[in-house]
Amino acid sequence: MDREPMTPKGEHQLREELKQLVGRDRPAVVQAIAEARAHGDLKENAEYHAARERQGFIERRIHDIEGKLSRAQIIDVTRINNSNKVIFGATVTVRDHDQQEDKVYVIVGQDEANAEAGLISYASPMARSMIGKLEGEQVTIELPGGSRTYTIVMVAYL
Repeated sequence: MDREPMTPKGEHQLREELKQLVGRDRPAVVQAIAEARAHGDLKENAEYHAARERQGFIERRIHDIEGKLSRAQIIDVTRINNSNKVIFGATVTVRDHDQQEDKVYVIVGQDEANAEAGLISYASPMARSMIGKLEGEQVTIELPGGSRTYTIVMVAYL
C-alpha cells in the first residue's frame, strides 16, 4: 500500500468532512429516502431517486475518505530540521522572473491542493521542480503555457 503524504491540516479537514458525512449527511439522506418511500410508487418518484443518488455519492465519499486516511502519512513540517531546503509541507516564496513579483506556495498533499489559495500538490510540475532546492536557487518549470523561471527567495516551515 502506497503511503500518501498529507499535512496535519489536511488530515484534520478530511476527518471533519468524514464526521459531517457520517453524523449528519448520511442520516439525513436515509430519512429523505424513508419519506420518499412513504409517498408510494417508487418508479416515478423523483424525490426517491434523487435521495438514492445522493446516498450513493455520500457512501462513495465516505469510502474514499476512509481509504485516504488509512494510507495517509502525516508530515508535520514544524518537526523537521530547518535546512532551507524545499520539502513537502514547506512554505516557499519564489520570485517570478517574467512578472517580477513574488508568489508564495505551500507544498501539500494532492487532496489539499488549491492553486488559487497558493496550495500546490507535491506531484505538480511546480512543486516537483522545487523540491530539494535551496533558498537562492533558480528553477525553470515547464508549464502548459511555456517555461517559467523562478528564484527561490525563502523557505519556511510553518
